[in-house]
Amino acid sequence: MKKEPSFLLALIPILALIISATSSIVVWEAGMFMPLIIGIIATAAIGFTLDHSWDDLQGFMKEGVTRALPAVFILLIIGTIVGAWILSGTIPTIIYYGLTFINPNVFLPTVALITGIVAVTLGSSFTAIATVGLAFMAIGTSMGFPAAHIVGATVSGAFFGDKLSPLSDTTNVAPAMVGVNLFDHVRHMLWDTIPAFILTILLFWFLGMKTPQSSVNADQIQEVLTGLSESFVIHPLLLLLPLITIILMAKRYPAVPSLVIVSALGGFIAVFVQGSGVSEVINAMTDGYKSQAENETIKELLSRGGLTSMLNTIGLIVVATALGGMLEGVQVFKVLLEQAIEKIQSTGSLILSTLLSTLVVSFASGSQFLALILPTRAFLDGYEKRGIDPKNLSRSVEAAGTVGINLVPWGVPAVFVSNLMNVSPYSFIPFIFFSYLVILINMIYGFTGWTIEKKQGVSQSYDLRKTG
Repeated sequence: MKKEPSFLLALIPILALIISATSSIVVWEAGMFMPLIIGIIATAAIGFTLDHSWDDLQGFMKEGVTRALPAVFILLIIGTIVGAWILSGTIPTIIYYGLTFINPNVFLPTVALITGIVAVTLGSSFTAIATVGLAFMAIGTSMGFPAAHIVGATVSGAFFGDKLSPLSDTTNVAPAMVGVNLFDHVRHMLWDTIPAFILTILLFWFLGMKTPQSSVNADQIQEVLTGLSESFVIHPLLLLLPLITIILMAKRYPAVPSLVIVSALGGFIAVFVQGSGVSEVINAMTDGYKSQAENETIKELLSRGGLTSMLNTIGLIVVATALGGMLEGVQVFKVLLEQAIEKIQSTGSLILSTLLSTLVVSFASGSQFLALILPTRAFLDGYEKRGIDPKNLSRSVEAAGTVGINLVPWGVPAVFVSNLMNVSPYSFIPFIFFSYLVILINMIYGFTGWTIEKKQGVSQSYDLRKTG
């Protein structure tokens, strides 16, 4: 049996990642590939000192990347969907009617709310962001809203929906890891998710009200509407494609075949409604839609999508999950999480340790699934010993893992959104209000004991409000 690293040794790869990431962002301006590689090198060095062979380390990386393969396939298909839906006129139609009917005074709350509804229905934050979220980006920038605010509202809504949807993979993984019924888990999450989302809506309403009305230029909006109607057939029936997508997901058909179907439907609509050639469809699905519109706003916002547009994101996912697999295999996470568990004195500190440990895994690995799986493994025994229902654990790791990972600039969601929307993660992360609020509310619940449920059959003498 291989040795475990000491606490100080376990810290080395985490510090190497943080220091190199900061340097890459502030000094080198070189992105996250090299910091992740440096993290892998540091972790491998620790592994060698603990008598792991290169075959061991390579196996850990392979296992980490394997866990990411379903997400990789989905991202590739989403790339084709974006290209096909733009060429088909579906996304331009959503933009057209959005610009026509949405009130600028409530635009940002509307973005969060509608994206949230779509994500709950689809069970996929990524699909919601890549379809209605992309359309809202075009609508909002045409109205004069800062891109970072629009992305913040989109991501907040998408992950509100993803968190509560029974169709979401992360919403299924978290309770499964602690042996909690899926719907008990979702009901328990209402206590943190609904208040956080209501506050998020209010914050975006205030933020939207601060956008100068002069920047919402009616003439510019009319130019975009005219440009869209000249470039595409705009018709309400094109909105049936998003509706079909929602129906397929609501029927709980497998995600990959369902997404392939809606991508193909986008291609058929492009041919039969917009008059596109088959070669145009294939090119849009492969390299994205290339707008020829005279209006620069339309050209910039619609020239995107395609399978190849996802390759940078997928590359980062592969490297990040390889690092995460190695960190888990060398037992860096195990040692760090055990240190956190040893310092627990109360229910409040147990919840706080769960949230912080999940965030540590998120920042170190950039992987949602590792952020859900590792803390649940490490903390489950502690919750059971204290007589606390494990659905409190699954709720906490969802808050910091599923939602909190959006605060990680090199995490899978932030990289995906940044590449799709062409906006730096460092500009929109401060505006993902929902992520901050969900974590904060769980901290408050932990230290007050409110909504922290006891495990059935445990003596009522244990004081859940004890904060030590």
